[in-house]
This record gives sequence, C-alpha cells and structure tokens, in this order.
Amino acid sequence: MSNSTDKKYLQAFTSAAPPRPNAPRPIVILGAGGIVRAAHLPAYAKVGFPVIALADPVPGKAAELACEFAVPHSFDSVQDAIRFAPPDAIFDIAVPASQLIHILPLLPKGAAVLMQKPMGETLDEARAIRALCREQGFTAAVNFQLRYSQNNLGAVALAKAGLLGQLHDMEVQVSTYTPWQLWTFLAEAPRLEVLYHSIHYLDLIRSWLGNPRGVYAKVVRNPVTAALAATKCSIILDYGDWQRTFVAATHTHDFAEQYQRSFIQWEGTAGAIRMDMGLNLNYPTGRPDTLSYIERNSHNHEWTQLPATGKWIPDAFMGSMGALQAYVEGSASTLPSNFEDAFETMALVEAVYQSSAQGGMPLPL
Repeated sequence: MSNSTDKKYLQAFTSAAPPRPNAPRPIVILGAGGIVRAAHLPAYAKVGFPVIALADPVPGKAAELACEFAVPHSFDSVQDAIRFAPPDAIFDIAVPASQLIHILPLLPKGAAVLMQKPMGETLDEARAIRALCREQGFTAAVNFQLRYSQNNLGAVALAKAGLLGQLHDMEVQVSTYTPWQLWTFLAEAPRLEVLYHSIHYLDLIRSWLGNPRGVYAKVVRNPVTAALAATKCSIILDYGDWQRTFVAATHTHDFAEQYQRSFIQWEGTAGAIRMDMGLNLNYPTGRPDTLSYIERNSHNHEWTQLPATGKWIPDAFMGSMGALQAYVEGSASTLPSNFEDAFETMALVEAVYQSSAQGGMPLPL
C-alpha cells in the first residue's frame, strides 16, 4: 500500500461529517427520560443546537432535567409545550414507541419532527404513523442515528473512495451484556431485541444495500433473562447469490470481557472495512468506537487504524437532528431517515419476526 493511497483514505475519512444547518432552529423535546439525558441533550449542547423547552407528564421530571442542562423552559404537559413552541420549532419526540401515535396528532400541521425509534411497536402502528405524517404534512424523520456515527460515516467515505471495490459481504456481530433493566418499559414489551436494538443494524444495512429480497431469521429468549421477550437473534438477509449479509446478536454474555464483541465488517473485492461499536461493550460507559481498513493487495497484510473519536451515543445524535434541520432550512436536498424510509425499516423488522414465527425447513428424514 502506498503512502498516497493511505493519504487518500485518511483524507476521505477526515472529510466525512454529518449534515449541519446554517442557522439551527429551536428544539422542543417531548420526553425527559434516560435517552434524553444521556444522548439528546449532551449531543445538542456539544454542537450548539438550541433546546428551548422540555416536557414530560411525570410532575417535576422535565424541570429537574431542564435545570441540569440549563434548558430555559419546562412543562409537565406535552400539550403545554406544543402551545409554547414557536412556529419554527423542531419537535424532538423521545417517548416509548407506543406513545408516538398519541402525541403526533397534537402537533401543528406542517411541523418538523424527529421521532425516537422504533416507529411504533408494530408494523400496523408504523403504518398509522406514516398516514398521520402524510395527512398532517409533517417533515418527519426517525432517529436511526447509527447511520451518523463517525465510524459509519467514515466507512461510507472509504467505500466511495474505492477501497472496497465490489461489496459482497456485510456482517454484524454483537455478543455482550446489556442491562435491559435500565429501561423499565421493556419489562412488558412483547418484542424486545430486534425492535429496540438490532433495528439499528437492519436500518444501517438498508442504508448501504437497499431493501433485501427477503429474510431468514430466528429470535429466541434466554433463561438468564426469562422474564423478558427475546434478547437474541440470528438474521440472514437475502441479497442474492453473491452477497452474504447477516446480523447475530446476544445481550447476556456477561462472562469475562475477553470474548465480547460488537462490530460491523464489510468485505469487497478490493478491500475490507471494520468498525467496532464500543458503546455496547461495558454499557452504558462503553469504549471508544473504532474504524480500520485493509486493502486486498496490502503488502504487510495489516489493518490500518483510523483516528475515530467519540461514541455512537451521544455523538451520532448530532447527525440525525442536523440532517433534519438542514433539510428543513433547504441547505440539504435529502432526508435519509425520513418517515417513508423508516417505514421500510419497520417492514424489515416485521419480516424478521414473521420469519422467526414460521420456523425453519423440517429435515427430510
């Protein structure tokens, strides 16, 4: 590998950046839960997006969080926050998926909206949300922020620079420990791992490869977390006879960290890229995200590490909000995670659950 090639890929990586508006609009956040504290507010503060109000129906919850992050206004009523919002406000809805269908009708017509994933708990809910967004003329996106993590943006840039050649293999592997008890609403959720976690990987795969022809999947429960719905999955996505793509995830590997893993890897005819999602390791503290690459004709057969910084959470949240803001102001021509595209990710999630329920092919004994 030549120095000029290294410089080309380093330049591609360093130039990769999420969208940013020229003049950020004020943000009204509906919901004041853990994800708002851990991701939304730190990310927006870091990039200078103005949050002007928080709302949560639990008395005092929004006020406490607003005080912590110096947000000037707080409300114990979503309706009051919506009435307060100026005409150019961006509504950031960070509530359990089952509540989206109840909050969206309260927003003014033509509102700009960022919804926390998933887009409802079922495909029927996603379909109803899509209909509402269409009827009300919302400029709406779903917060599939893994697309905007620095390591994925860098991987996209490397691929555009020609590193991979023809992409023929994409794999996602996660074997770690996730403390599901941090999200109390998941205790009763009939669908868990794929709907609330691996949906990110399915959405990311779609952003790279488009919709698959179909899926082969099995989601399973774990006796270690017997009170919860399925927390493990094996998913094969059908992109034809020349492309292997799969997601394999388990969240109860709480043994020594030595063999825990959390990565996405792309292989092509010309090279390969690997990114580690450090957030999943030692969650919620996490480890740094990483990105590395190798060319097929590399003379030393070693991977080159790129200087990825930050973490999927909170840093990628700058990208999903920035993309919506830039699109609303007209400085960006596309909105990648718009509600129409997000519905297709929800359709893929539904196909995973249906495939799992149908079972495998019996042995012809």
